[in-house]
Amino acid sequence: MGAAAAVIAVSRNDTHAVSKLVCDAITLLPGLGVEGDTHAGETVQHRSRVARDPTQPNLRQVHLIHSELHDELRDAGFHVGPGQMGENVTTRGVDLLALPVGTRLRLGDHALVEITGLRNPCKQLEGIQAGLMVATLDRDEDGELVRKAGVMAVVLEGGVVRPGDPVAVELPAAPHQALEPV
Repeated sequence: MGAAAAVIAVSRNDTHAVSKLVCDAITLLPGLGVEGDTHAGETVQHRSRVARDPTQPNLRQVHLIHSELHDELRDAGFHVGPGQMGENVTTRGVDLLALPVGTRLRLGDHALVEITGLRNPCKQLEGIQAGLMVATLDRDEDGELVRKAGVMAVVLEGGVVRPGDPVAVELPAAPHQALEPV
């Protein structure tokens, strides 16, 4: 984290598909998510979650992935780039997975999101390339499962986000709570 932290790409899709379309800019709407994205809304929008309970709050309004994951996956032989794994915001220079619940990320001059948890890799990633879901999972030194497919957030303050925008990290007050899947 630091001055070099930046948005590399932004993406959205108005249909339920794994990949999102890279665009010049996205607009974040407070309490909703990405304008024009199928996952925007106050309540859950992911089809599996809607089927279980459509009244749940949407803790997955914005999906962020660190581009360093794309680098790691390419080194392992996968062909992935921004938006392909369903993320709205692709960053560089921020260890998203190490941040605690409640971390706020200022994206550009106006937009502010708060991290709610980890994205749990799903088998839809296999539709991009065989083995991709497994490649986004790992084990730590204690044998615990590590999910590497990015983080989910809610929008606190709206605004336009573009590639090249800085990312500023605001940690919550201690004690910090480790990210869990949402």
